[in-house]
Amino acid sequence: MDITLNLSWLEAVMLAAVRLTGFIIIAPPFSYKAFPGRVKAMIAIGLAMAVSARVVPGYESMDTAHFVGALIMELTVGTALGFMVFLTFAAVQSAGNLIDMSSGFQMAQGFDPQAQINGAQFTKLFQMTALMLLFTTDGYQLIIGGIVRTFDALPVGAALNTPATAELLIHGVTQMFVAAVQIAGPIMVVLFLADAGLGLLNRVAPALNAFALGFPLKVLITLSLAGIVLVALPRVVAVLVQTAARQLMGVS
Repeated sequence: MDITLNLSWLEAVMLAAVRLTGFIIIAPPFSYKAFPGRVKAMIAIGLAMAVSARVVPGYESMDTAHFVGALIMELTVGTALGFMVFLTFAAVQSAGNLIDMSSGFQMAQGFDPQAQINGAQFTKLFQMTALMLLFTTDGYQLIIGGIVRTFDALPVGAALNTPATAELLIHGVTQMFVAAVQIAGPIMVVLFLADAGLGLLNRVAPALNAFALGFPLKVLITLSLAGIVLVALPRVVAVLVQTAARQLMGVS
């Protein structure tokens, strides 16, 4: 029995699988450590098979040296794309970190081996809430759709536009800090006003020791206002998903 292998098809699918593997390792929600490595590999191979109709037409076979270089390039592209998505959703985690730092919860920080983050209560709460919303609102499907469409903008084996990618990464880092401050801004302003009020009260009545009330007061304010932020978080995650999908198309 003769078995004929289409080497062009096999090479193109392998290159696509390498790009998707680099993306899944870095990009949320797939980068979460609760997903076994075997499952991530199966997702990457399955998606590579699904996008074969996009990557195979127009692909020409390479020699061994060029193919190895193309594999390294595809891994770089997938990692860069995943890092862009990671930066977008890191804004939610950074917002929780800002709230922890302003309210005093930062003293109870710990390392989460599943999420690979080091933070306190609101850092972990915001990260877990964003992860849950990605699945409940089918946001992960938009992310998958974005990475699939990158094969049209940047075919397999093509060189990466380094200046454009660097510009997108810098823009992503900037937007991450801006979004984090926008999410945590209201609580941070209220906590700052509370500190200022306690400082004035301590100047007026030094014997009252107003700063002894500071920690429980800031905890009460934070817990009271955190519910408002959590209510707005689904809309925030929806905007972040759309932003991540647009940034994926910017790499060419």
